[in-house]
Amino acid sequence: MNVAASSLLQILEHLEQELARGATRIEIEVLDPDRGRGLYAGERVAIDGVSYVHRPFRVWVDLAERLGLRLLTPRAIDDRFVRLVFERLARTRDSAALGDREAAPTERYGTDSEFARITKLEDPGFVLDMTDALDRVALKPGARVLDLGVNTGDELALLRARVPGLRNAKLVGVDHSASAIAKARERFAGDNVELHVADVNELGALGLGKFDLVLSIGTLQSPGVDDRELVRRIVQDHLAPDGAVILGFPNSRYVDGEVEHGTRMKNYRQPELGLLVKDVAFYRKYLQQHHRRVFVTGKHYILVTGIAGQGE
Repeated sequence: MNVAASSLLQILEHLEQELARGATRIEIEVLDPDRGRGLYAGERVAIDGVSYVHRPFRVWVDLAERLGLRLLTPRAIDDRFVRLVFERLARTRDSAALGDREAAPTERYGTDSEFARITKLEDPGFVLDMTDALDRVALKPGARVLDLGVNTGDELALLRARVPGLRNAKLVGVDHSASAIAKARERFAGDNVELHVADVNELGALGLGKFDLVLSIGTLQSPGVDDRELVRRIVQDHLAPDGAVILGFPNSRYVDGEVEHGTRMKNYRQPELGLLVKDVAFYRKYLQQHHRRVFVTGKHYILVTGIAGQGE
């Protein structure tokens, strides 16, 4: 079906009708987005006296994601049109957002779980958002950093790669998954990295001392974690007077090799952000009360960064 002259509403209706009929693969022909680069979605492109609707490639990516589809690599038909192919995602493979429910509680996010297939360092948004947060923190050489819910160490690897002069820093990670910590120990063998298999709810028993930066990415909202009490203990017991925190909250889920933006609730077709907004507002206010300047950034992970300075 060629939709180069159709409105987005007409295209959406066509896709929804095909999905309602049980289609697993839908093909449409659209104007090559490169023919209208610099124009906004919906503006017209005239080619040899014929007017077509321009849509940037991002429109088709977003549409596929919001409908729960995979967009395959576009193929040129001729010098005007490209063929887009949408595939329905396999919803039976969405356990990466929840971990392995069948595993022992401590191994829900272990090396044998679907979650272990995900590499945060391959998400450009996460890498750039974390780099931006770390730039605000401005760690000094020899800083002490604590990562709660370290898993196999993606955040620590990012720190090493993106923060100049951090090779001499003391990096400490805590996670209750023995298999993930074992892999992290292999990953950082010979480096100045200390890793503990422990429950983050019992952080005080480890005697770790105070840190210049405490990270917790995707851990605070995990089952069994008393998130608000843990943040209190971080700020009051483990944060240096001029120390900083970066707290990350998932705002996405992983399905069949794809990432879908937005937190989801059962039986909700589209993202529902109420609980996420409530939690972020609490941590923002709490950190401000403890004399931190707070920044809220990110996309697939919402990052709450608190740095030393008077709360806003």
